[in-house]
Amino acid sequence: MTNERIRLSVGLASGQRAGAAVVGVLCTALGAAFVLLPLVADGLLRRITGFGDPVPSYDDVRDLPPDLLPPDLHGAAAGPAPLRYAGLCGLPFVLLGLLLVLRVLRTAAWLDGTRASVRGALGTRTVDLATAEVRGGTVAHRVGDDGVVRVPTLIARDRETGRRVTIPLQGPGLGDLPPYELRALADAITAGRPDQGRDADEHALAGRLRTMAGNPLGR
Repeated sequence: MTNERIRLSVGLASGQRAGAAVVGVLCTALGAAFVLLPLVADGLLRRITGFGDPVPSYDDVRDLPPDLLPPDLHGAAAGPAPLRYAGLCGLPFVLLGLLLVLRVLRTAAWLDGTRASVRGALGTRTVDLATAEVRGGTVAHRVGDDGVVRVPTLIARDRETGRRVTIPLQGPGLGDLPPYELRALADAITAGRPDQGRDADEHALAGRLRTMAGNPLGR
C-alpha cells in the first residue's frame, strides 16, 4: 500500500478532449447569438418604426390626454417586447455548452492513499475505499452512430454519508487502466479490511482487479 497520489487514467484522450471542447464552445456561442439576436432585432425595429426616437420630457406632454401619450410614457411598452422573449430559448444551449466544456476540462480521478476522488463539471467527491461499500458496475458509452460500449466501473459508497463515486476501469480509447493503477485500487479497497463477513465481496472484487492487472492484454 502506497500513500502517494496516483492520477487515474480516466476521461477522454487529448484529441477527443479538444474536439468535445470545440463542440461545447460552438454550442455556447450559438446559444448566446440566439439570445442576443432578438434584442438587436427589437432595437432595430424600434428605430425603423420610430419608437426609438428620444422620449419627450414631461413638460412637453403634460397637457396631452393619456391616450395620446407616447408608448414609453404611457406604460404600454414599459416591459420587454415579446420579440425579446424568443431569445430565452437559446439559454439551454448556452448552459449545455458551458456544462460540456467544464466536464471535458475538469473531469479527473485520483487515488490519495485509500481515498478516491472523482472531479466532475461542478464539484469533487471523495470516498475512502478502505471503509466504503465497493461493488462493480457498468456505464454505457456511445461509439460512433450506432455502437454502444459498456465500460466496467467501480462504484464506492460511503456507509455513513451515502456519498458515492464511480471510477471507470477503462481509460481513453476504451483500454483497461494501467496495471499499476488497478493494483493501487485493489490495495486501497483491502487496506485494513477484514476478509470475512460483509467485507468478503470487496476482497473478491479486489482479486478481480489484480487479475486484470496481471493480464493487461486481455488474453
